[in-house]
Parts: sequence; structure tokens; C-alpha cells
Amino acid sequence: MACRPLPVVTDDRKTGRVRRVHPAWLAAGVALVALVGAAGFRATPSVMLHPLNEEFGWPLATISAAVSVNLILYGLTAPFAAALMDRFGVRRVTTGALLLVSAGSGLTVLMRSSVELILLWGVLVGLGTGSMALAFVATVTGRWFVKRRGLVTGVLTAAGAAGQLVFLPVLALVVENSGWRTASLIVSGAALAVVPLVLIWLRDYPADVGVRPYGADADPEPPPPMKEGAARRAIGALTSAAKTRPFWLLAGGFAICGATTNGLVGTHFIPAAHDHGMAPTAAASLLALIGLFDIVGTVVSGWLTDRVDSRILLGVYYAGRGLSLLILPTLFNASAAPMVVFIVFYGLDWVATVPPTVALCREYYGAAGPVVFGWVFASHQFGAALAATGAGLVRDRLGEYTVAWYVAGGLAILGAVLSLAIRRGAPVRPAVVPATA
Repeated sequence: MACRPLPVVTDDRKTGRVRRVHPAWLAAGVALVALVGAAGFRATPSVMLHPLNEEFGWPLATISAAVSVNLILYGLTAPFAAALMDRFGVRRVTTGALLLVSAGSGLTVLMRSSVELILLWGVLVGLGTGSMALAFVATVTGRWFVKRRGLVTGVLTAAGAAGQLVFLPVLALVVENSGWRTASLIVSGAALAVVPLVLIWLRDYPADVGVRPYGADADPEPPPPMKEGAARRAIGALTSAAKTRPFWLLAGGFAICGATTNGLVGTHFIPAAHDHGMAPTAAASLLALIGLFDIVGTVVSGWLTDRVDSRILLGVYYAGRGLSLLILPTLFNASAAPMVVFIVFYGLDWVATVPPTVALCREYYGAAGPVVFGWVFASHQFGAALAATGAGLVRDRLGEYTVAWYVAGGLAILGAVLSLAIRRGAPVRPAVVPATA
């Protein structure tokens, strides 16, 4: 059976050449590499807590403070990074982000105080990885794709989310055999290795290489010149979006998404499983399994986003997540098979919410969609931080996590209600795109 040829692109306006692979796929591939790398960078602190505690004697609370600063900046940086990409270009911002990560990780081998740890891990790596967060995905897919936009969003999102969980065993092995300094230098070198790929192959717009966005039937309108600063644009997008009902429904739902994934399951699943007699290594393996199934779930979610109303998808995802969390306490006391079923289902749903959320931000806010999504993503991180702290308090006060699982399940069902409450209507983008004068 003969293989089908690669699709031919015939809209190269500068050279008239025929291309067999649209440059959009190359841009997506470079973004994929950067996102997978960023996932590895974010996974590093969790495997270094105890080695740093043993070597320097710093309390775990102090070391965790660096992780907290990292998480907060990871969320808050996203909208400003999206605005910087509008003003200075995706390539420059991504390159700068990788250099920040490389410096933050590499310089840790020279640190002597916990303050330096917070500055390096918390601030530098937080700013760097935050600049390659989901707002980066929204920017790349929004500029380069018309067709397959949802699918590509799903693939890139899965790479970032699943990569963090999959990298954990690898980094843990490096730390165990060669020490935490070796792991830090590997992460630093990996970040530098991605920089040439970005500089050579990642372009800001399809027009830079003489093509239209993938699937576009006509040339897109040229982007308006950005005369105001990135901070002003990011704040302006938030101010305008905050006056609209869809923003609060999306932000509320995404805060619940963060609370029920990274905040609760990502942080407390292992200790909760240990409370019920499961070995920590077995629980960690189950989390890694979530990461693997997350790839499938998010890619499929992106494919569905191109075909199904995003509001309905979000309603189904949140409702399913809520029901699974409500039954989780009983699964801890059951046999292994029901828990594996939960892990598979939960992995498929882990960040399946991202492609439809990105699509709705672009639907309502147009060119400002990636910046608005950056603020929606910030709510995700705040929700995660609140859930991580709240579940810890529940465990300290009650001696178990049961109430935390039930509250999270109820919140996820509330997220389904918020998503279905987003009404179809005229886009509100004129009120959101800041003036450029």
C-alpha cells in the first residue's frame, strides 16, 4: 500500500517555492521541545527537598518557600509574557526565558544560603518557566494555526503537563546516584541546548517566512503596532476582561481546575495513599501513570475542541472529575484494580480543560485572547496554592484527607456549572484589546 505524500503548501508568497511541510508544524515542534524542557525544569525542586535539607540543614518549610515563590511567579508571569511576545516577539521572549532557567538552575551549585535558593529557584526559574507556560501555547497556536488549532493546543499542553510527572523518576535517579548538583547542571545544560533551536526555527508570525497560518484561506490582518509597554497591555487586558461575565466564569472554573489537580492530587495523593498503607514509591508510580494518560486525554480534548462546543466539553470534564473525586476515599480501601481505573480516568481528564478554555478566550477576546488566558491561568495557580495549603490543614486537624476529597469533588461539579453558564454571544474583544496609541 503506497504511503500518502505529505501535504503540499503552495502559498509561499516570497519565493514561490512549493513546501511539503507547512512551517507551522516546525514552529509547533520547537514549542513542543521548549515546553517539555520547561516541564523538566519545574519537576526538579520536588526531588531536591530532602537532599538540600540534609546538606544545608535548612528547614523543609524554608525550602518549600522557594517552591511556593516559583509556583506563584509561574502563574503571574504568564499574562505579562504573552504581552511581551506581542511587543518583542515569541522568539526573543522564549530565548530569554530559557536563559533565565539555565542561570537559575546552574547557579544553585554555588549557593550557600536559603535566600539564594529563593532567588534562584523561586524567582529566576519561576519567571523563566512562567514565560513558557500555557499562555505561550495560546500565542503560538493562535498565530500559526487556523485549522487543527485545538489539536495542536492539546498536544503542546500535554507535553508540558505530562512531562513534569514523567521527568520525576529520571531526576530522582540522577539525584540518588550523582547528587543534586549534577541534576541542576543537567537541567541548566538542557535549557541552553534548546536556545539554538528557538533562534533558528521559531518565528514570530507566518508572514515572517512568507506563508499564511496553517488552514487560512486568506492573509490575516497584520498585527497592530504595540506602542505601550507589556505591563500596561497585560494590566489593560485584565481590567477590560474583568468587566465581562465570561472572564469570571472561565477564571472561576480554571481556579477549580488547579485546585483539583496540581493543588490537591499532585501535592497530596502520595501522603494520602501512604495513610492507607500504600508505599510511597507505588503512589509515585501511579502519579507518573496519570502523566502518561494525560497525554492521550489532552490530545483527544484538542481534537474534540475543533469539533464540539467548548462549553459542553468543559462541563463534561469538570463533572467527570468531580464524580471521580467523590468516590476516591472509598478506593483507597479497595483493591488495586479500582484505583488503577481511577488513575486512568483521572489522567485522561488531568488538563483536558486547557484546549477548550484557550478556545473560549480567543472566541471572546480575539487578539487579546492569549493575554486574557494568561490571567485565567494565573487563577489556576492560585487555586492550586489554596488547595495545597487547605488540604494540608485538613490533614493536620482531622488526621485524614476525606473531607478534602469531598470538597474538591463538589468544587469540580461547580466548575461544570460555571462552564455551562457561559452563554454564546457576540465576542467582547473590542473592549479588551488595549489601545496602542
